Amino acid sequence: MMGSKEPIINQRPDPIIGKVLKSSPVMMQDSQVKFHQYLDAKGLNCPLPILKAKVALNKMQPGETLFVEATDPHSVVDFEAYCARTGHAILHIDEGDEIIGFIISRAENPRSI
Repeated sequence: MMGSKEPIINQRPDPIIGKVLKSSPVMMQDSQVKFHQYLDAKGLNCPLPILKAKVALNKMQPGETLFVEATDPHSVVDFEAYCARTGHAILHIDEGDEIIGFIISRAENPRSI
């Protein structure tokens, strides 16, 4: 595909400078995760994780994936509702002790809300 970015495999952007660090693996339930963009929403409460994800997804191409890390305990319900309304797909949710990870695929033609 022209203009398509290669997914980032098993890497996490540095949350301070936003660059990818090859030595920082991302693991979800002992499996490798592929994603195109990373959003650090840790420490943010509703509606900020959703709003930041919306901005990131709007800049992405259809089919690309966004990896979001959040700590808001209501983020699972919030992201499920947001994706149901917009047409984006949650591919995976990993509910850890403190951090919840989401892999979201951008819809071909997302519905605006």
